[in-house]
Amino acid sequence: MLKAVDKCIEVLREGGLILYPTDTVWGIGCDATNEEAVQKIYALKRSEDKKSMLCLMRDADMIVRYVNKAPGIAFEVMALSDKPLTAILPGAVGVAESLIPETQTLGVRIPQHDFCQALLRKFGRPIVSTSANISGEAAAKRLKDVSEEILSGVDFVVPPRFEGKPTLKPSSIIAFGEGGEVEIIRS
Repeated sequence: MLKAVDKCIEVLREGGLILYPTDTVWGIGCDATNEEAVQKIYALKRSEDKKSMLCLMRDADMIVRYVNKAPGIAFEVMALSDKPLTAILPGAVGVAESLIPETQTLGVRIPQHDFCQALLRKFGRPIVSTSANISGEAAAKRLKDVSEEILSGVDFVVPPRFEGKPTLKPSSIIAFGEGGEVEIIRS
């Protein structure tokens, strides 16, 4: 696993894109603090829905470095969730501007996935995670489902042996307000 993690880090540091397995579906990723890299993902996905990508974070300590107004209840809900959960949190800072909508929020997820956790620990910064598909098409559940256009548009493809046991469906999404308000976006 270390060779694949090291190769991902090399690509991420150079502003490149990776195709990698997560705890949900296959994702396209980049350094979430690199604006040019984020723009490459939007272009590859042909996405017009800017600011709709989430960031994978290693743990709550990493989240608070990039989201400064998250209510405590959000961390409690994330800790108690028994399935992948993306939290939309207020007060986004320190990531690429094109990841932050007018509401100044950021979608974050702490993956329960060995490869993702190893990558996040070693990289030390959030990694963009968006489904490995052209916008409007079905998310790629397995590597074999990823289109040739996406495969040829990334700089490194993580070997499928690191897939683990993904849920094969997108994460639940809950938005949290600064005052602890909760809105379920996708269950």
